[in-house]
Amino acid sequence: MIELKNVSKYFRTNQGRKYILKDVSITLPDGNIGILGRNGAGKSTLMRMLGRIEFPTQGSITSKNSFSWPLGLGGGFVGNMTGKANVKFVCRLYGKNAKEINEIIAYVRDFSELGEYFDMPIKTYSSGMKGRLSFGLSLAFDFDYMLIDETLSVGDARFKVKAKEALRKKIESCHILLVSHDMKTLQELCQTGLLVHDGELHYYEDINEAIESYNTINKTGKL
Repeated sequence: MIELKNVSKYFRTNQGRKYILKDVSITLPDGNIGILGRNGAGKSTLMRMLGRIEFPTQGSITSKNSFSWPLGLGGGFVGNMTGKANVKFVCRLYGKNAKEINEIIAYVRDFSELGEYFDMPIKTYSSGMKGRLSFGLSLAFDFDYMLIDETLSVGDARFKVKAKEALRKKIESCHILLVSHDMKTLQELCQTGLLVHDGELHYYEDINEAIESYNTINKTGKL
């Protein structure tokens, strides 16, 4: 369960405050939740807030669940350290013992398919390589929720299939918060939906109803 109480989130712009959420209170039951909204609505910001990576301007978001970092994003890596060293560093942050660290390193090395680059500095990686490393690292840990922000497209076509299948297996034992413009993927992986629109948050018990509302907004600009 994720509970929002009087949550507001805004950014200051030259035109004034840009609200992502405005005084929203809602309780979200556990499940695989798809997050929808037009470009600029604040989907990614909402996901990071629900995952307690980013914080509201006002109000509170509480949950007893554990959350991953955004899946497939490599922004948190240390550029001068190798892929292997970064994996080891994250393992230590999460209190893994030596045996667990070696097992995770072996898993990530194999899954990411980085070859010799695994032992090279992250600053030599392309964005896709960082994504593959982060994807594998995320799958190696157990969380109540996996945060996924349009990152099922890492790697080439073959790797995309591999990544999606690995994710399908992973979510048999956890939930996901998924930001995506791919309606088919949302329907495949999520049961419920959250629609972000004009500072408001709308929850749907059926992802298909969320998609219908999203399509309505795209056609008319209104909900």
